[in-house]
Amino acid sequence: MQIHAQLENKHVLVTKPKDVGRLFSKSRIGTPLPKNTLQLSLLEAAFLCEQQKITIHDAKGIVTLKDLVHKAAELYSSFDLLFLVYRDLRKRGQCVQENIHDLENSFIIKEQSSHDQSRILVKVFSERDFFDVIDINKLLNMVESRETMLWFAIADEEGDITYYSVTRPAIKGVNVEASYGPLQGYLLGERVILFDEQQSVQLLKKEFYGKPFGSGLQLSLVEALYLMQKKTLTLYDLTSNAPVSDASFEQQCTHLQPDILQRLHVFQMLKKQGLIVKTGFKFGTHFRAYTQHPDDTHAEYLIHTVPSDFRRMWAEMSRAVRLAHTVNKEILFAPLWSDGSVSFISLGRLRP
Repeated sequence: MQIHAQLENKHVLVTKPKDVGRLFSKSRIGTPLPKNTLQLSLLEAAFLCEQQKITIHDAKGIVTLKDLVHKAAELYSSFDLLFLVYRDLRKRGQCVQENIHDLENSFIIKEQSSHDQSRILVKVFSERDFFDVIDINKLLNMVESRETMLWFAIADEEGDITYYSVTRPAIKGVNVEASYGPLQGYLLGERVILFDEQQSVQLLKKEFYGKPFGSGLQLSLVEALYLMQKKTLTLYDLTSNAPVSDASFEQQCTHLQPDILQRLHVFQMLKKQGLIVKTGFKFGTHFRAYTQHPDDTHAEYLIHTVPSDFRRMWAEMSRAVRLAHTVNKEILFAPLWSDGSVSFISLGRLRP
């Protein structure tokens, strides 16, 4: 049975009690007003009109979908994006409502059984928008304070929607850092070589440091920096056998990799959390991390270190998340904040 409604300025009013019950009590669409009247936003009205569930009139006669979209486009700055996501979520059976008083271009998904209980904040983006780590950190602070979840809905140019769950996970492994006797390493190009076989075996066996080099071990720059900062590794120049100071090695590493100290900071944080950390280059990230020894598990995480002002288009982020999903790993972006702290932001594909 067709629902009839009246266009009144920026809203659509439904006055027939049976229609009010069908829309609000059953589907949680609209806002109840006194005298058993239901107020629909232009977005809600356009959705119902497109689904051919409602006939809308004004003083001139029947209001078409084109009329509604034209009017809504004047009211909403991103009506096309909002409509596409709202329609998609409604068709998936979600109880979704506009969030116009709280956050631009967003929705709230609520419990079907409770009109007031918010479960999820959905932020809407175009594929041409940016992933901005500062803004995302603020959103995560907001949802964590409200004990709700955060989803991102990205609409591409064909109108398809990709959804991501956005979290700040507390990752932790079971590895306990071992103690080693004094280590001697030799600088060779972009890596550090340990020639002592016994030391090399212990580093590789206990914490999966480096890779075999003859009977010894080759360490990455970030591994060598980490062990030098722990006062475990002493470094020498391979050709002259002269000691290489911490400051000199750090300077050489920064010349080779300008963001090496930022990566080192994240490396340190991951090690403190009991993770085994290796390069993530083959996956297009800075690190891959294991919660257990690599002999017992695959790497569960891919970690990409980013500055606090990191900002990229969603197409780039989509590639990273898709790759991680393909290899059955969770991708984490690790911004380093001005106070020296590191947080981890996880993006995971989902189906609402």
